[in-house]
Amino acid sequence: MTTAVVRVAAPWLALLAAPMSFGIAGLALILPEAADVLQVSLASATVIVVAFGWGIAVGTPLLAGLLSHKGTRFTLLACAALVGAGTVLMVAVPALPVLVVGSALQALGMAGQVVIAMHLAGTPAALGVVTASMASVGAVSPLAGSAVADLLSWQAVLALPALSLLAIPAIIGRALPAPPAERQFDATGAILVTALVTALTVVPHQPLIAAAAAVLAAVLVAAHLRREPDGFLPAILVRTPEFRTAALLGVALAVANFGILYAAPRMLADRLAWTTGEVGTLMVFPYLAGGLASWFLITAAARMLLGGLAAAATIAVVIVVLGSPVALLVVAMFLASLVAATGQGVLVVRATGALPDRYRATAVGMITLCYLLGAAFGPAIAALAA
Repeated sequence: MTTAVVRVAAPWLALLAAPMSFGIAGLALILPEAADVLQVSLASATVIVVAFGWGIAVGTPLLAGLLSHKGTRFTLLACAALVGAGTVLMVAVPALPVLVVGSALQALGMAGQVVIAMHLAGTPAALGVVTASMASVGAVSPLAGSAVADLLSWQAVLALPALSLLAIPAIIGRALPAPPAERQFDATGAILVTALVTALTVVPHQPLIAAAAAVLAAVLVAAHLRREPDGFLPAILVRTPEFRTAALLGVALAVANFGILYAAPRMLADRLAWTTGEVGTLMVFPYLAGGLASWFLITAAARMLLGGLAAAATIAVVIVVLGSPVALLVVAMFLASLVAATGQGVLVVRATGALPDRYRATAVGMITLCYLLGAAFGPAIAALAA
């Protein structure tokens, strides 16, 4: 089946999706402060960010499936409820286990809102507005998080993704209910994909156990694909070369971007002996420039060479790994932001263009899932490296 699609102005779609970046990057500069207040190690405090990464990774395919079966209106309300509940938990209870649960709930809702925004973006230009806005908000998120923490508290930073709820009234008033379902929801497929994504997000923390679980889950997903070729994860997606390329490259670009996002502040502070606010201000420029530049590249997606994106991401990672001077670190941040934001839009356009229209919502969800896995891997890898 194909979900009913309505025309919504791109700025509203950007507002619906962009605040997700606060959940990923808002704690980048104040995570040590949060760890001190919670009286836990930095690695333990990073679990809050990892939980958000898990939530958006798991929530992306789940909410995409809900969108396909229940339509925009129902899915928007469900997402708003998740974001609201998670935000209340995190703001009200300053305990690490509660913060982890609240972060995961908030991320589940934000994942659905991103899928909806990309699904409703009917043109590459509109999609470019959405992805560029996410990258731009990500650029200012570390500094904004630091400022909000100074003015209010570090817990207030955790509420910033809830700004996305301001877009709900403008979109839900025009949303259409889903047409009658052509097939039942594949609950087994959803459970298996969720298990696979969960195992993958735990790999940086428990490599052997999580890797074994991921392999087992992948085998079960493959077996289920043969039994249910048109289920939760349609077999046509896996069999389409453009989709496979987009999925693998999406993970790689995102890992590079989010890893650098969390590694760069500590490296800059060590080299410059700057305050948190000064480091955040410096980071705004390369990340904002990369996010804004991505809009122009996404609109030219048909001419975009994926190899160029991969090469630029590799250069950015090499610069950071080699511990290069500040000027080169700024270049690395710009490249990471540019290729991640551009790649997300280009890969969605590439994958959906190679598939029948009725798989658009599912393809958008799965490509976004692969990209957002980097939000779980990147910060964890940066913390372990530190």
